[in-house]
Amino acid sequence: MKICLYSPYIPDHFGGGEKYLLDVAQILATKHQVYLAIASLQPLTDRAKAQLLSRYQQTFALDFSQIKLIASPLGTSASFWTKLAWTKQFELLYYATDGSLFFSRAKKNILHIQVPLQLDKSGLLERLKLANWQIKNTNSYFTKQVIEQSWKTKIDLVHQPMVQVEQFQLPVKKLTQKGQIILHVGRFFRQLHSKKQDVLVDIFRQLTTRYPSKTKDWQLVLIGAVEDEQYAQKVRQKAKGLNVKILHQLSRAELIAWYQRAKIYWHATGFGVNEHKNPEKVEHFGISTVEAMAAGCAPIVISKGGQKEILGSELQDWSWLAKKDCVNKTMRLIREPQGLRQVQQQAMQRAQVFNRQRFEQQLWAMVKE
Repeated sequence: MKICLYSPYIPDHFGGGEKYLLDVAQILATKHQVYLAIASLQPLTDRAKAQLLSRYQQTFALDFSQIKLIASPLGTSASFWTKLAWTKQFELLYYATDGSLFFSRAKKNILHIQVPLQLDKSGLLERLKLANWQIKNTNSYFTKQVIEQSWKTKIDLVHQPMVQVEQFQLPVKKLTQKGQIILHVGRFFRQLHSKKQDVLVDIFRQLTTRYPSKTKDWQLVLIGAVEDEQYAQKVRQKAKGLNVKILHQLSRAELIAWYQRAKIYWHATGFGVNEHKNPEKVEHFGISTVEAMAAGCAPIVISKGGQKEILGSELQDWSWLAKKDCVNKTMRLIREPQGLRQVQQQAMQRAQVFNRQRFEQQLWAMVKE
């Protein structure tokens, strides 16, 4: 089968949505001919292809040897008819949308919605476009709920991102050897679902000010690429005088090592946001939280968006909404090492829900001929 995958976010973004689509591509390429479409009116040079694949391979540690890059009129100024004719060459088109829709003449069309955008899709043209996509899926139950209410369309499946949990896991006996580290992983930016690293620094300041003796050896580590230098600078300024380490350029292996060293994982995306009025500003799913849990980090994360379904009922007590609650729950684990180890083990077990096997089974069910 000749398959094309397309996302308007590729090649400029390197977040969870991009990892999701590239995981799909890698799996489908084991049995089919897979192309990753790049919006371009000109053919892609071999050098451009190599550079792009290298950047994504370095970020996500994936094997792209069986995936071909192809220039596409989608996302360009090309005419409607040019775009429509171009899609006809594929038996399957898998589209990770940014909210926009188009018509496709591929034999089968799958629409993946990863951002809970509240858009008006009631017009005739938009309804016809939606009908063109035989299967519609979302990255979380949170996104599904928002899309079904706003777009007035049925979502066939929730296809949550996968985490190769075995890459992060530690033997349970090594949990006690982890460092006194609170970790957060996420890009530095302010638009849409900002990861709110500035809020995490504020919380860490409150934690260490309120409990100086108990937290004197603890460190907050913030890891993530910079997409907004002014915001990153703001975070660095806030962190002055605190035991905060900020890292922007790490290999996948280095990132995994930090997951395995940390005892606690923090996440604050959506802090101060009404998730019903602005669902796009909270975490749509939250792959980094699952990765941290797989590595034995106790998750103390905000109770909004996709983070709630990651924790499940087992870990929901460790979610928070107010800064003081994050401080109190973190301090509770710091004071009770045995309780901390119990939460760490629960997190490792819960992370197994999002493994590769579950992801593949759902994917093959969608693309079957």
